[in-house]
Amino acid sequence: MEYKDPMYELLSSLEQIVFKDVTQTVTLAQKTNSFNEFEQLRRGTGLKIDDFACAMGVSVSTVQEWESKRVRPSATEMKLMRLIHSNPTLSKQLME
Repeated sequence: MEYKDPMYELLSSLEQIVFKDVTQTVTLAQKTNSFNEFEQLRRGTGLKIDDFACAMGVSVSTVQEWESKRVRPSATEMKLMRLIHSNPTLSKQLME
């Protein structure tokens, strides 16, 4: 029996709900360049860096590492960023 990470499954399901009207085609270039996408998502949330880090469940220094392009966000972190970006009220719920 194959183990499936419950958090990954939850984020995948939420992403499908949120992005149901968006085509799911992603080019290889878009998929491999999460740094550019991160910058767009982070700016689009309108959150301060400490609030964004809190909503993501990571430290401020982790977000700074992403922004400086020293560390690439994981696929799961990118999914959570997409969810926060598409639904700003979600960030408030995650920070509680």
